[in-house]
Amino acid sequence: MRTVELLLDEAAESAVREAWRRLADAGLPSQARHRSPTNSPHLTLAACPELTAPIRWELAEAAAALSLPVRFAGLIRFERPTSVLAWSLALDAALADLHRKVWDAVTSDYRPETLNPFHAPSGWSPHITLGRTRRPSAFTSRRIPGILPPPPLSARLTTLRSFDTETGTLEILTPRG
Repeated sequence: MRTVELLLDEAAESAVREAWRRLADAGLPSQARHRSPTNSPHLTLAACPELTAPIRWELAEAAAALSLPVRFAGLIRFERPTSVLAWSLALDAALADLHRKVWDAVTSDYRPETLNPFHAPSGWSPHITLGRTRRPSAFTSRRIPGILPPPPLSARLTTLRSFDTETGTLEILTPRG
């Protein structure tokens, strides 16, 4: 499986890593525990089995929209197959448009119903994951907001990348030049 992700600017990445550290120091599930060199704060836009040539062509167009300003909107929790704690991002017109371009790119070669429904525009909730675990309701403690630093007031999404879940490799997706 290949993800399509956006990376944050340096200051926002640093703030997210501080949140990861504080969760880990408090003994809570945290992305800081993932020691892979590919682990970095990111916003997942989509995932598909492979980045085909047509998908790559369209993703290069999407990459041309970067750097994109975004606003953090607060703390959010998901209970899916895993419990997730994240900082949500405000879904403004520019972010929605970029996400739509990426979704259209991956659905140009894969039927939407075969892809993760959480990435579809109708179900997508932009967020930066702080912690994840298979333990249900792991992030319901009222003390969690007090542990975390405030999210950045604003940030920029700077780089489009893809992560290959089978090989563990990263690829930066650049605009057509």
